[in-house]
Amino acid sequence: MKRIFLFVAFFQCVCFSVVYPQAELTLADIFSHGTYDQKRFGPIRWMKDSKGYSSIEANSQVGGDDIVLYDARSGARSVLFSAEELTPAGADSPLKIADYQWSEDNSKLLIFTNTVKVWRYHTRGDYWVMDISSRQLRQLGKGLPARTLMFTKFSPDASRVAYVSEHNIFVENLADGKITQLTHDGSDIIINGTFDWVYEEELDCRDGFRWSPDGETIAYWHSDTKDVGTFYLINNIDSLYSKPIPLPYPKVGEKLSSVKIGVVSASGGETKWFDFPGDPQNNYLARMEFIPGSREVMVQQLNRKQNTNTVWVGSVDSMDLKVIIEEKDEAFLDVHDNIQWLDGDKYFTWTSERDGWLHLYKVSRDGKSVELITEGDFDVVRISHIDPKGGYVYFIASPDNYTQRYLYRSRLNRRNKAERISPIDDAGQHSYQISPDASLAIQTFQNANTPPLYSVVSLPDHRLLRVLEDNRELLDKYLALKLNPKEFFKVDIGEVELDAFMIKPIGFDSSKKYPLLFYVYGEPAGSTVQDSWMNGDLWHQYMAQQGYVVISIDNRGTKTPRGREWRKSIYGQIGILASEDQHRAAKKILSTHSFLDPERVGIWGWSGGGQMTMNCMFRYPDVYKTGIAIAFVSDQRLYDATYQERYMGLLEENEWGYREGSPLHHAEKLQGDLMIMHGTADDNVHYQSFEMLVDKLIRHNKMFSMMSYPMRAHGINERENTSLHLRETMKKFLLEKLPSGGI
Repeated sequence: MKRIFLFVAFFQCVCFSVVYPQAELTLADIFSHGTYDQKRFGPIRWMKDSKGYSSIEANSQVGGDDIVLYDARSGARSVLFSAEELTPAGADSPLKIADYQWSEDNSKLLIFTNTVKVWRYHTRGDYWVMDISSRQLRQLGKGLPARTLMFTKFSPDASRVAYVSEHNIFVENLADGKITQLTHDGSDIIINGTFDWVYEEELDCRDGFRWSPDGETIAYWHSDTKDVGTFYLINNIDSLYSKPIPLPYPKVGEKLSSVKIGVVSASGGETKWFDFPGDPQNNYLARMEFIPGSREVMVQQLNRKQNTNTVWVGSVDSMDLKVIIEEKDEAFLDVHDNIQWLDGDKYFTWTSERDGWLHLYKVSRDGKSVELITEGDFDVVRISHIDPKGGYVYFIASPDNYTQRYLYRSRLNRRNKAERISPIDDAGQHSYQISPDASLAIQTFQNANTPPLYSVVSLPDHRLLRVLEDNRELLDKYLALKLNPKEFFKVDIGEVELDAFMIKPIGFDSSKKYPLLFYVYGEPAGSTVQDSWMNGDLWHQYMAQQGYVVISIDNRGTKTPRGREWRKSIYGQIGILASEDQHRAAKKILSTHSFLDPERVGIWGWSGGGQMTMNCMFRYPDVYKTGIAIAFVSDQRLYDATYQERYMGLLEENEWGYREGSPLHHAEKLQGDLMIMHGTADDNVHYQSFEMLVDKLIRHNKMFSMMSYPMRAHGINERENTSLHLRETMKKFLLEKLPSGGI
């Protein structure tokens, strides 16, 4: 039986046997021309019977997209809905499909199109429904303002849909198009069925209502934002007069939205409200779902410090509440999205770090019994699928290499050693979209030198059935550049070993000394040292071509599967411990690699990495001579309350940590060459952070370079030529201030 790793090995062998002419890597090809864009597959949706999956494919004849169905094992393809069928009556062109969703019985299809960005994501637009049997396509929400529908969902029996429009919830009957408005107080201040900025950004809450299993009731979040401070973005470039853009945004220590959960009949009427204990402005109602086959909801309530998660069960009939489990931590907790009800809904799955590792547990409905499912000294990175019928949970973990990811499974009903499913020879990162019956999966494999490879595999034997997209054209282009591969290594700083990667220049000569450019993030929200494609990391490869050695290090506290102690070590000292780890690792690397020039050391980062760049430069000018900080937090008090208080505690309890961890309060220590960059329309890390730092540097007569990007947000990628201009600016500064090449 041929496994997928045999195909990958053959695929790589064939590629590397080809002689490629030397190709030139340019910033324009990376950031403007799309030369190295990868092909993706999907989005796919497994059908209810697990035999096939649907996908979106371009229709070259009429334009637009077809919705197609594939037999998962044979690959047989059929068109479910052609682009012609997805062309509204009287329209000149088919619908442009942004996303789609099947009803539970696969009898109807929802199509999301004509989308509008809300904060970071395109969550508002128009919805259409297609009926499989009648082949009729019709638009939802007629009579409501265009492009205002959000989070449209079928009722359990697919006879109705519910959606949000302009902060109110509506139900529409699919048989006759009748629309019933369930809430009426939605406004710029009152939000029903969705969330404010901070809930979306930091708690990953967007869709704010739930159908009951019997379809009779809708439970929903209601947010009152009247006491949340308003931050104003200023648009100076799109009209003769400047235009303020108000953004309700709770900064550290300031008031949060007052949030509650209500229940209303799906046919309309008065809302009933759950009475959760505690101040609604100082607690988060972070998750809410109906328990299957019941008229009860399970709600996760976090306190403001986010170190206690209280799980409630509430009856939508009596509105009574009872606690079934409470999770506490001396540092911080995350919310849980891996709840699956088992054994006739008598038990549910729950993730916890209670034994020092992030694991899945089985908890009784009354909370009295808590049993470990995934046993071992490793973290469960992500739950891929829970299969109650087969008796297994499939999950991603990496016990031996924190830069990689593999599929494992464990039994649900007894403790046992986790079984690895991903092939042992496929080093890198694996992810899976598993069929409902867990017999098949769409697998994505990648590593630092291999762009994503999409395949259909059988489970649990992981037999390769078919390659869906191999990104061969992209790999050929990448290999033609003849770059030095990213090298992974460890740095021992005494208390702990840190993961790192290194990229060397083409034509590297170990007898010479090269300038060192560090790339840093360092915050608990992510990790930079991962054996994944990362679009080829072509920006860093380009800088290596200019004559730099590029290195990145994951300090303690970064989001890697190294256990609770690793992740919680940064609590209360964001920017302090991390910059110390970075400095100690830099010193160790410089002392053990003779080809690195200690007089030419630079560092750069974005967002939290921008903050870390300045903390390193200001605190340790003996090492870091040059730096670029982009879209950074200069004072942690300026950032949103939910993120910052989670990792730093409350301001009144840790004023020293907030001050000491903020580069603004160390700006007078700047000695090297610093460039700061920011978008003026950054709704995440406000331009205010940039200007306050500028003011402080001027006060201390510190010379620096700066670049502002008008009406660009946190990613600084909106509007024509922005991404290329930013990278050219970075390149120019580094070449001027951090001389390149081996000497």
